[in-house]
Amino acid sequence: MPGDGAVRVVRYGPDALLVDLAGAGQVRALDDALRSAPPAGAVDVVPAARTVLLRFGSSSAADAAVDAVAAAARAAARATGGAGPADRRPADAVELPVRYDGPDLAEVARLTGLTPEEVVRRHAASTYTVAFGGFMPGFAYLTGLDPALHVPRRATPRERVPAGAVAVAGEYAAVYPAATPGGWRLLGTCDVPLFDVDRDPPALLRPGTRVRFVPVDDAPPSTPVAAPAPVAAPAPVAPSSPAPAGVEVLATGPLALVEDAGRPGLAAVGVGRSGAADAGARRLANRLVGNRADAAVLEVLLGGLELAFPGGGVVALAGAEVPATVDGVPVAPHTATRVPAGAVLRTGSATHGLRLTVAVRGGVDVAPVLGSRAADRLAGIGPAPLRPGDVLAVGSAVAAAAQPWPDPPRAWPSASSPAVLRVLPGPRADWFPAGALDALVAAAWTVAPASDRVAVRLAGPALPRLDRGELPSEGLVPGAVQVPPDGLPVVFGPDHPVTGGYPVLAVLDAPSRDVAAQLRPGDAVRFVPVPGRTGR
Repeated sequence: MPGDGAVRVVRYGPDALLVDLAGAGQVRALDDALRSAPPAGAVDVVPAARTVLLRFGSSSAADAAVDAVAAAARAAARATGGAGPADRRPADAVELPVRYDGPDLAEVARLTGLTPEEVVRRHAASTYTVAFGGFMPGFAYLTGLDPALHVPRRATPRERVPAGAVAVAGEYAAVYPAATPGGWRLLGTCDVPLFDVDRDPPALLRPGTRVRFVPVDDAPPSTPVAAPAPVAAPAPVAPSSPAPAGVEVLATGPLALVEDAGRPGLAAVGVGRSGAADAGARRLANRLVGNRADAAVLEVLLGGLELAFPGGGVVALAGAEVPATVDGVPVAPHTATRVPAGAVLRTGSATHGLRLTVAVRGGVDVAPVLGSRAADRLAGIGPAPLRPGDVLAVGSAVAAAAQPWPDPPRAWPSASSPAVLRVLPGPRADWFPAGALDALVAAAWTVAPASDRVAVRLAGPALPRLDRGELPSEGLVPGAVQVPPDGLPVVFGPDHPVTGGYPVLAVLDAPSRDVAAQLRPGDAVRFVPVPGRTGR
């Protein structure tokens, strides 16, 4: 029986705690305890393989909760008397038909010394149990994988794993509910949708559910399991209530999204917070037009947005520096601008930065999904990207009169002046040799092309890692600096996966997350430690 020494509570960035435990039984017990009596200020509790992550609404709330969380973790360890999970399995197993056509099937056979046919036989022979959810909506970590099929993740994750991919990594099996980056080994394809925002509960595979994989040559269009709408199909842009006058989208540029403050509190079922990438720009633009803090705005990649205002309106631009006009008259950034009835707002190409935020007085009123209007690109939840011809209703999320707001000028990166990202120590220093954080800080980094709202990927010298095998999947936070086996850091953004399986060396402070949101491919980056902060 593990003693209290098996429990460890560490700070995880500016507003989170990570609890290390001995196994799934203790995780389940602590998760139950924290949900029954959550610490003050906690907004998310994320159980994983051997950890529980708690995110708070502020750094001070996280600081105040350390002792209480540690006491609850020790109580959970004593109560379970071991690391094994409690038996909560339902009587019937969910059967998932699988075409074993995955691109890694031959590689898994090579790694295990088995034939591809034997890999398929062993994978389909097991009965699995959902240990926990996470990573993304509908993604379930399945225990019960034949030990002969335990293989490591790929050294470099794929930039895109297709929806329905049946995969293995370490001791777990899983099915990817939607297309996403990922590092698991792909064995086959399952066509059963696993997540539906209109179903209660939305996830088909929940902790304790038993699962069996059934080999098929070609999955039929209908399966024994009720098939909800795929998670990757985003909701159309539509007003949540009629509005007398809206805003017509004439052009979008490369990508224009509706974003708000996100959807906290759902990470345990695989739904990340998401929300505006540059939270500071969202807050500033909303203040400038007098909106409430929760009003939805438009997030525009590199400019190119054109909006017609049949009934007029008030707008403000923040974030990336983008030239803009209303019927040919230049619009100043970081100030409220009245748009006359029938006028058109046009934005050019960004001269500095990546993402322009456009606030409209009253807020963009699209139908909320799971309590938020944010478009989550990884999960496929929320409104679809804007298209020419869309008409956006304007809401009533007004808090005050439009007013100026202090906004210090930004220092944009250049070849001689890199962008500065301030970091706190991450929770997994013990997965790196001594001095790894110093190496991260000392190195010169460049933003890689494969960067988006999920993560900023960096090019530079590979960071060394200790050979400790596979890190069990655990909760992630925005701004986490994760180091996969290739040693190249990945800085997670607003649409990050809920859990991940590579060690986190550092975490950005909150203002640096906004800096990261404006980084373009090719930008120079350096990391700087936050003074006076260490892990605990």
